[in-house]
Amino acid sequence: MLLFGGGVVGTNACKIAVGMGADVTVIDVNLDRLAYLDDIFGSSIHTIYSTESNIERALTQADLVIGAVLIPGKAAPKLVKKEYLSKMKKGSVIVDVAVDQGGCCETTRVTYHDDPTYEVDGVIHYCVGNMPGAVPRTSTIALTNATLRYGLEIAGNGLENACKKIDSIYSAINTYQGYCTYKNVADGFNMQYKDIRELIQ
Repeated sequence: MLLFGGGVVGTNACKIAVGMGADVTVIDVNLDRLAYLDDIFGSSIHTIYSTESNIERALTQADLVIGAVLIPGKAAPKLVKKEYLSKMKKGSVIVDVAVDQGGCCETTRVTYHDDPTYEVDGVIHYCVGNMPGAVPRTSTIALTNATLRYGLEIAGNGLENACKKIDSIYSAINTYQGYCTYKNVADGFNMQYKDIRELIQ
């Protein structure tokens, strides 16, 4: 299995794959994250720094590719070029979890649970948008467990006071008083950016 991205999705994919006895390779641009994954998984995985040549070489050996690249507020980079597909094994599979951010493959297009796959150059693509929607009850419970305390804090004390009490709420605000307060979103859509901490004092 080849995994693009060693964040939350990537780490959990590693756990499952390693538990199933898979040969796992993780590609990432963050050397600290690759070192962390080496520490927790040891010789059970291979870690590679992300370069075009490393990506192309790793793709030729992969049976399963999972695209778990996330740059918050920005489109995912297109790591898998269309021309690479012809060098991959026929019948290999790409699962592009990054599809909600545009996908990390040039050949990614959004699919749905009732018709989830398509083939390009002999490579099967699974690019379902909002993959957790397949298990709506479970995913809602998980999301609620992670976010409810923040929602209750905002509802009970107002956004400004909630930010002052729980610092991480600042990072969740995308717009405020007509300004875009998330730098990556502002850059991506050529909008004026304002630091939320300057607006809420």
